[in-house]
Amino acid sequence: MAWIRTISFVASSGKLRQLYERITGQGNNVDNIMMLHSLRPNTMEGHMALYKFVLHHTGNTLPKWFLEAIGTYVSYLNKCDYCFEHHFVGLMRDLKNDERAHAIREAITTEQVDMAPLSMREIAALKYARKLTITPARMIENDVKQLRAAGFDDGQILEINQVTAYFSYANRTVLGLGCNLEGDIIGLSPSNSEDPDDWSHQ
Repeated sequence: MAWIRTISFVASSGKLRQLYERITGQGNNVDNIMMLHSLRPNTMEGHMALYKFVLHHTGNTLPKWFLEAIGTYVSYLNKCDYCFEHHFVGLMRDLKNDERAHAIREAITTEQVDMAPLSMREIAALKYARKLTITPARMIENDVKQLRAAGFDDGQILEINQVTAYFSYANRTVLGLGCNLEGDIIGLSPSNSEDPDDWSHQ
């Protein structure tokens, strides 16, 4: 599952067991990305809080499916198959249109995002995410101005920025520790956006 030792749900105790119980899915399943943190529950708690607040919080105004699309795209750019597959399933679930979701996936994996069935506004956000992921030091104020011109308000620009930044963190956590999909139930996520303390995966 990973290149470092991890502690399973069954073998866990104390603070780790408490955190596992907050994030488990079916049959006490814990996503492998979270199990990576099992030797340091404090980093798991930080990771999970960031993930929940950035991607699954009622304070966001952009549709969750689109935040998932940004995460899927960033994961593709970082060549993180684990996060790409997990969050593509999330994209499909939230978009509720499998044909369109697969067309978005095709546009991403063939590096033709301009051809994705998305609005020009949404494509502008993906282009911002690409530049921030691939060449972060080249970001300039005009990149934000272009998002504003495309119709995003500054709070939404912050959402786009934070989802992009979070996925680069998550991708590097996975890639740097050799996390894979073995034993995972793909696509589970916190479904209750209204309660920031509800981390349970559905």
